[in-house]
Amino acid sequence: MTAVDLSTHPGHLARRLQQAHSLLWGAMVSEETTSPQFAVLNTLVEKPGIDQRTLGRHVHLDRSTIADVVARLARRGLLARVRDPLDGRRNVLELTDEGEKLHRRLVSRTSRMNRVFLSPLDEDEQQVLLRLIARVADAAEDLRA
Repeated sequence: MTAVDLSTHPGHLARRLQQAHSLLWGAMVSEETTSPQFAVLNTLVEKPGIDQRTLGRHVHLDRSTIADVVARLARRGLLARVRDPLDGRRNVLELTDEGEKLHRRLVSRTSRMNRVFLSPLDEDEQQVLLRLIARVADAAEDLRA
């Protein structure tokens, strides 16, 4: 039996990359707020008053995951569900003052962490890596749909 070279397996490399990201996130950004939770906060800064389904599409989280993330952030008092003023049958999501404060604190930390995370690469390589990862991630989502 012959072992395979795991350095040629994208899933193995993606897992290692995610482990490195998680380590840096916890050390440099937050131990209380996860990267997906930050993505939700960030999206609600950009697009306040959207519904949960739309939010899930924007941050690329499935329905059950986005429901869990929103519930956790709501329990922490960082976002609120409010009646849509244009359609009283529908709830939309908005950041609370605490959610906005947390987002402001985390933005600079995420920026610093990303610089450290990508520091082994020069600026051109960083842009290429981000573009290629996005392309593979988008294609994977297309397969799932």
